[in-house]
Amino acid sequence: MDRRGIVLAGGSGSRLFPMTAAVSKQLLPIYDKPMIYYSLSTLFLSDIREILIISTPRDLPLFRELLGDGSTFGVRLEYAVQDRPNGLAEAFLIGEQFLGGAPSALVLGDNVFYGEGFSDHLINAGSRKAGATIFSYPVQNPRDFGVVTFDQTGHATTIEEKPQKPRSSSAVVGLYFYDERAPQFARELRPSARGELEITDLNRCYLDLRDLFVEQLGRGFAWLDTGTCASMLDATNFVATLQRRQGLRIACLEEIAFRKGWITKAQLMVSADRCGNSEYGAYLRELPLFA
Repeated sequence: MDRRGIVLAGGSGSRLFPMTAAVSKQLLPIYDKPMIYYSLSTLFLSDIREILIISTPRDLPLFRELLGDGSTFGVRLEYAVQDRPNGLAEAFLIGEQFLGGAPSALVLGDNVFYGEGFSDHLINAGSRKAGATIFSYPVQNPRDFGVVTFDQTGHATTIEEKPQKPRSSSAVVGLYFYDERAPQFARELRPSARGELEITDLNRCYLDLRDLFVEQLGRGFAWLDTGTCASMLDATNFVATLQRRQGLRIACLEEIAFRKGWITKAQLMVSADRCGNSEYGAYLRELPLFA
């Protein structure tokens, strides 16, 4: 059964107030496109075409208006409500019916990934039929993240949530691949001290079975968690600089879909016309010239 994707785009975005007082942070722009485009592009690059978007009752209609049923991109999008932020692992309880026993990939709606070889990491994770795969990234402040250690075979040996004395500098990023057991394990979790179903606890279920793998994103790769004003500015400047210098768009969903053969040239031009006279629309119109 083909792997299905989940984008978790809920939460209150309180660290971004007042910007998020009336709108989801995942609808705010990172340079020239909504933040959620970057998360969706990760699933597209993983060849995942059935995706569930989870958000708040307030924000879900806006995501529907932005993305529709996914046919614009040659994918199928569904939507589900998370009434309050009860933890990342709750996504598998909310999305259990959508997954229907299929393996899954969960990406957080405020994470931006960029780097040569990223698709290879995604292929590695997607090709594992059993177990779970998490992604790690070296950081200067590991106490602020989940931290993982691993052996030479790629198996995780320990995983801790925001440890006071980190055993490594490898932070766990907001991208997770699971086999079909994820909803079952999520049902067995108990809320943490902060009242949430922790993704670290779900990962430990696989760790205890020696079924947890790690894809290490190393030097030259960029991972940006855009949950604060400063990190949003960093991400915007990063995307703007690369796009202006290379003349290429990062996380252009229509481009990914077109190059994968999910949409036709005619469908691409409909999207270009919808974007009007924007630079994004002009970029879509030029894509067939370089295909």
